[in-house]
Amino acid sequence: MTSLDWTEKYRPQTLSQVIGHNKAVEELRQWAQSWEKGVPKDRAVVVYGRAGIGKTTAAHALGHDMGWEVIELNASDQRTADIIEKVVGSASQMSTLEGAGKKRLVIMDEADNIHGTADRGGEKAIVELIKKTNQPIILIANELYEMSAGLRGACRPIQFNSVLSRSMIPALKKIAEAEGITCGLGVIEKLAENAGGDLRSAINDLQAAAQGKKKLESDEIATGERDTKENIFKILVKIFKGTDIIETHKATYNLDENPEDLIQWVDENLPLEYTAPGDLERGYHYLSRASLFLGRVSRRQNYNMWRYAGVLMTSGIMVARTNRYKGFVKYQPPSLWRKLGQTKGKRQVRDSIAKKIGAYCHVSISFARSRLFPFFRMAIKNDEYAPSITAILRLEPEEIAFLAESKSVTKNIHKIFDEAQSMIEKETEHDIELFGGFGVKNDSETEEAGDGEPEVEVRKETKSQKSLFDF
Repeated sequence: MTSLDWTEKYRPQTLSQVIGHNKAVEELRQWAQSWEKGVPKDRAVVVYGRAGIGKTTAAHALGHDMGWEVIELNASDQRTADIIEKVVGSASQMSTLEGAGKKRLVIMDEADNIHGTADRGGEKAIVELIKKTNQPIILIANELYEMSAGLRGACRPIQFNSVLSRSMIPALKKIAEAEGITCGLGVIEKLAENAGGDLRSAINDLQAAAQGKKKLESDEIATGERDTKENIFKILVKIFKGTDIIETHKATYNLDENPEDLIQWVDENLPLEYTAPGDLERGYHYLSRASLFLGRVSRRQNYNMWRYAGVLMTSGIMVARTNRYKGFVKYQPPSLWRKLGQTKGKRQVRDSIAKKIGAYCHVSISFARSRLFPFFRMAIKNDEYAPSITAILRLEPEEIAFLAESKSVTKNIHKIFDEAQSMIEKETEHDIELFGGFGVKNDSETEEAGDGEPEVEVRKETKSQKSLFDF
């Protein structure tokens, strides 16, 4: 028995060999065929779904079926704007040496992980690339909504769902037969069920169980289920349309969202689902109670209260409805997150000012923000005090504009900033003079401390030398 990874050894080479994704495969094939007629409206697609279900395999199989050359860029490559333009950009524009009629398929894996320092500028480069490409592009992602809105909007989405266990069984049997493994009653079925929709894991489990054996029995297969993460959209369907409150609440245990995030999802989509009189009101009643418990968690750091919030925002929402809601509803990500993203710059400026005020006044940042901002706003709007306030706090032009409640950095704000810089420079020069002249005798500025005492310089401060802090 070879030690070669069976997932690679038995990887489908054509789309007809890809199992469990008939609808998605057909959609992918139709998109590819549209390229045979010229450059289509959808120049790129994003194939998304959980890991291990065959997304990348299907993309390579499509390239094989269409006779296209495949160029892949994955997460292990550094995906900066320059590299994307050099590696993928040229590939998306040029035809192959074999002839102008042959296409190049560009595959970019883990498109939902294009962020951070290594990928700086990469996301924008991909969007621009898609707009001008004359070659087909496939992006691969686990979570569609972890991609940026701009990148999502540039691609046609094609969803790959988890592979049903009944679809895995024939494929696992073929692999076992090819490897000369005899499987007892229920072995293949148990492997398929334990995989949780992940065909790659099922094949790996079969290979691991068969190491050094020619026959497998049911009791030799581990029965522990994988810790699979629930999709937020599946959880929302269970909350708004399900009937088993215990099953729905337990499903949230494997959800890759904490209660503070889940309540935002429920809050955003509750009005889209609950339309019958009274259902929406009762739903928000339970949601508000969940919010109270989350607030107590934040104040007391008692995370045991998460369980009460979880029950209220799942089972509570379910029992609030008096009607069964059917039909498809397109769930939306929390609008609060979008608003926070849009105001991120303003909040950073606000917090920077609060930190400076807090340090100068020896108070907390929250106290400065809630209690002292009105005073400093009033002072910064006064032409006489504005430069001194700016100099004291070392404010930047954007911070002056924020306190002055100006929508932009105006000429007047620049003037205040320049005056403040001049005051800071004068204060610095004054300090240098004080320390630079220390110990130099001057009859008008030196007093004798007494017999036997060293002479110490006492510089008399004039009005022109008053500190900029005395405004």
